[in-house]
Amino acid sequence: MGEAGSEGLGHKLTVGVVGTADVVATTMHLGADFADGPVDFRLVAVAYEDEGDIARELARVQPELDVCLFAGPLPYDLAREAGAIAVPATFVPLSGSALYGTLLRAVLDGGYDLRRVSVDSVPRREVDEAYAEIGVSADDVHVLEYSDPSSPSAFESFHSELHLSGTTTVALTSVRSVAQRLTKAGVPVLLVRPTKATVRIALRTALLLGLGSRLEESQIAIGIVEAPVGGGDFGSLRLALHGLLLDEARGMGATVLPRDERGYYVVATLGSLVAATEDFAVPPFVERVRAELGIDIELGIGLGETAREAEANARAALIRSRTDGEHDSYLVGHDGHVLMLPSRPRVRLAAQNDARTKAAGTLARLVAAIRSDGDMPTSGPVVVDASTVANLLDITPRAARRLLHALAELGLAWQMPPARAAGPGRPRQSYRLMVERLG
Repeated sequence: MGEAGSEGLGHKLTVGVVGTADVVATTMHLGADFADGPVDFRLVAVAYEDEGDIARELARVQPELDVCLFAGPLPYDLAREAGAIAVPATFVPLSGSALYGTLLRAVLDGGYDLRRVSVDSVPRREVDEAYAEIGVSADDVHVLEYSDPSSPSAFESFHSELHLSGTTTVALTSVRSVAQRLTKAGVPVLLVRPTKATVRIALRTALLLGLGSRLEESQIAIGIVEAPVGGGDFGSLRLALHGLLLDEARGMGATVLPRDERGYYVVATLGSLVAATEDFAVPPFVERVRAELGIDIELGIGLGETAREAEANARAALIRSRTDGEHDSYLVGHDGHVLMLPSRPRVRLAAQNDARTKAAGTLARLVAAIRSDGDMPTSGPVVVDASTVANLLDITPRAARRLLHALAELGLAWQMPPARAAGPGRPRQSYRLMVERLG
């Protein structure tokens, strides 16, 4: 699907979508919403007719998968119990929001009394909240929550007994096999399905897990960036913030993913984060956002050995940033250690802007030398190494390495993965020059 923004990931990120055929088809369709996003990925359908087939169907395609997205907690738990999950995995949660559409169908299509309903899988608290939202009493609504893979064995009798006693008018279940058996028994039943918004969020989480599993360094860094709400054209501001984050991410080899209406994820390696924060001395891109967009963003950064751990730590760091009151950013390490990243003093920002201006002049001089050299390409990406720069500018290889490192630090070059060495010795380090930033 999407083709942009994942240069450092190699082949496409492959997500297995595991569920019944109808849910898999819906998820595959919703995946098209991410086609133009920053992650180059593809979805692989893993559909089953019976829950007992999950492990076999998953084993058939698992060698090509980077991450799995299950249609709900039941198939996830069944696959886990069978030892069939060999890659990072998550599932689409079944929450109270899934009830709204089902309850509407119950009224419009069947004329059922919403006060006399039996519901399985969804937590009682969320059922009560959903009913409170629509202004209907849930006092006589019967709920049997999902707890583990054995739960569905009790769902059928739960619904049947309540209906036969006249206590309920319709059963709401999330398990297709239970719905089929209830229908055969003459019990009115409606399938509860997660909302499309919930599926999109789960797919985004799966992409995040997949990205984390593909990063080469053992420590994963995830930043959560949130823009302030209110005042002016928020849509335009969010678009500008997205563009700025993409620009910053290129310089640090990171990936930007939308999180919600207010914010974004920035997924990187620990090494690139260390460089972007000057060894954790300053928060990345906060001052640039303030200078160019005139807003103070909230930023929380989390480290972890897995994407899930890093994302949880990033959320904890974001909460600290929200309650700080000084617009400082925070980093939470995999061991729970909290580090404050104070905003960069204005004088340091001015110094960085001055350094960036000088570096842009150096880049322009280097590009001019490249274009005047008959052996260098005149179109396409401009990729050089220290040896090439040393020859073009008539400087020492050591000075050329310092120059390229400085350009990368200021976002005017992108450090590419080291080339494989043909023999002994240090592999050659190449840089892609960001010529487009010269305007």
